[in-house]
Amino acid sequence: MVELTSLSPGPPRPSRLTPRRRPPPPTPHVHTSSRRRGRILGAATATPGADDYHSTIRSLNSRGRHVPRKSLGQNYTLNSKVNEELVAAAGVEEGDVVLEIGPGTGSLTSALLQAGATVFAVEKDKHMATLVKDRFGSTEQLKVIEEDITKFHIRSHFLPFMKEKYGATKKLAKVASNLPFNVSTEVVKLLLPMGDVFSVVVLMLQDETAVRLADASIQSPEYRSINVFVDFYSEPEYKFRVDRENFFPRPKVDGAVISFKLKNAEEYPPVSSPKSFFSMVNSAFMGKRKMLRKSLQHICSSSEIEAALDNIGLPVTARPSDLILDDFVRLHNHLAKV
Repeated sequence: MVELTSLSPGPPRPSRLTPRRRPPPPTPHVHTSSRRRGRILGAATATPGADDYHSTIRSLNSRGRHVPRKSLGQNYTLNSKVNEELVAAAGVEEGDVVLEIGPGTGSLTSALLQAGATVFAVEKDKHMATLVKDRFGSTEQLKVIEEDITKFHIRSHFLPFMKEKYGATKKLAKVASNLPFNVSTEVVKLLLPMGDVFSVVVLMLQDETAVRLADASIQSPEYRSINVFVDFYSEPEYKFRVDRENFFPRPKVDGAVISFKLKNAEEYPPVSSPKSFFSMVNSAFMGKRKMLRKSLQHICSSSEIEAALDNIGLPVTARPSDLILDDFVRLHNHLAKV
């Protein structure tokens, strides 16, 4: 068995991607971002405890499930230090209400409960949902729902639970989850527009995905429509990398924790309709290598698109990967007037 190594052993690696910002001249205006890659934790060997390799195997065997289900993207955290750091990244405090997606064997759930949170856990696997219920008993600090989060109506089921715990206060809940890597984009799209429910969303994702969401720079292959979506609804921050040795079964890639500080509606960019805005952005990136005057022809004529680009100070030959969020907002608002 491999040693449970650090969250990120060895010397800190340099950021592979720069923050989303406009390159230097000749581009007419520059977007400067204060976003930086988060800290990379130093070496910290895990000691056997409630969530080490053997206890995870015992938990699975107690349900006749020695092997996690690959179809559900199940990779369980072995190192309790990882869970503690994830809870700290979410700023979980006594009395907080936290949504946890995919609690698995309950290792992160345990850390959240120890921090004093009340946890609303959504687990797709009925065996694991039962395991978590049995592990923590009938505590009022935990509610486990057997459901697929991608089909779960959060406002219908979570909001009543949150109001019951918070009462008349307007305090927002938090999200802290070790997500199955295969549903990460779906979950991000589901949660980020919910700034009226959650103040922060902290997720364990595949490292490459976390880097792309937080740090993909414009004019790079990694820059996509999801980056515009993320910036519209939140302020993302890459927190730390988690080596693959800290999971069972060991995946082929490292994990990483990323934080999204959600914006409220008053902080969203000024667009007449988010639906039409993202329809335009998605259309633009469907033809990522095409110039916008070509990929957006179903919205306006090429000449009208060129005029709008020129009006906002961008070249008429601009492609979607050349535009930051503010550029897309101004382009959308100009085209909406045509």
